[in-house]
Amino acid sequence: MPILLEEDIQRKLPQMYRIKQKFDKSKLENIEEAIRTEFKQDFIKEKSIQGKRVAVAVGSRGIKNLFIIVKTTIDEIKAFGGKPFVISAMGSHGKGTESGQREVLESYGITEESLNVPIITNTDVVELGKTKRGLKVYFDKTAYEADLIVPINRVKLHTDFSGPLQSGLCKMLVIGLGNHIGCTSIHEQDPSLFAEIIEEAASIIIGKANVGFGLAIIENAYDETAKVQLVPSECMIEIEKELVKIAKDNMPYLRIPEIDVLVVEEIGKDISGAGYDPNILGRSPLLKTYLLPVPKIQKMVLLDVTEASHGNGIGVGFFDVITKNVFEKLDLEAMYTNAIACKCIDDVKIPLITANEDEAIRVALKTCRDIDRDNPKIVKIKNTLDLEYIQVSKALIEYVEKDCMLSIF
Repeated sequence: MPILLEEDIQRKLPQMYRIKQKFDKSKLENIEEAIRTEFKQDFIKEKSIQGKRVAVAVGSRGIKNLFIIVKTTIDEIKAFGGKPFVISAMGSHGKGTESGQREVLESYGITEESLNVPIITNTDVVELGKTKRGLKVYFDKTAYEADLIVPINRVKLHTDFSGPLQSGLCKMLVIGLGNHIGCTSIHEQDPSLFAEIIEEAASIIIGKANVGFGLAIIENAYDETAKVQLVPSECMIEIEKELVKIAKDNMPYLRIPEIDVLVVEEIGKDISGAGYDPNILGRSPLLKTYLLPVPKIQKMVLLDVTEASHGNGIGVGFFDVITKNVFEKLDLEAMYTNAIACKCIDDVKIPLITANEDEAIRVALKTCRDIDRDNPKIVKIKNTLDLEYIQVSKALIEYVEKDCMLSIF
């Protein structure tokens, strides 16, 4: 299908240069030891884990070192005499089904064989109360019936809303452990209210369910584990607000201020709940302000969807051009289930489809306005988690040379 003029096809694409972005590299050298040290705190002993059935909640996020973190937590609970088991805490992800959520956990190595504990992905819920706005608060039935609940989650800026509480332990309690029905219920509300709703709903859950403590994870700009912290339930909300601030300071971002075409190699649920992080790329149907520096981008191209996403290409709708490879990987049922639950239909609209990367870039350039077509500003990244190394076209080299946090590699 001829979608470009001959002159567009013949115009040579610019040479790309590999660039290194510099961020704080601080990370934990021994994650297991850090978690074991956290378990030595006095409040852990006060929780009286001995003999209790402990539900360890694990979500669908692609958290670095997730298996090590979960296994070490389970081993420590066993050392205290507890009887741990894993429960899925991922809202509508994995198609919102028991088999789908088990498959997501298995993709991270979270299996009964690898952890030597039961894994339960039952999606039944109980209703624990209502918020002041009349919103029903649902909670995983298996978790509710446990003697103790321990959520494990990464604390970071959320892709759809901002506020003192964003993505983390409280959100996992409210939305992750709300399962499909709870996730859908919360997303009935305006995203500008999410932080407030999560705080109120988390308070209701902590007051009525046996939430013991949570394990909060903070990653550095290189997607490495920078901090782990056990957080007691009685002060979880306030502590997590402080952790959000730390997480923000650890976020990577694109240091190139103006881009004609941004090429993204992949999106995925293991990268971000939205497939990519809008805080970095600046495209979102929900966020009105961004806490990180966001480049001015004319067009975005997408080349792939991660295998760990199992076809859930949510976020694809905010790209301008995708390749046939992306389209053929989309599991529309999984993608639509997620989008409908969070009221984000724009996220799953299908962009213009091209045969390959070369054609995608040429189409994107063709649809840009007011650019130097013989020397365009193109940036290519792997994904929004992996931003240490990027590629830039020749037109951006002069800017790179002026920024001490950027270097040609």
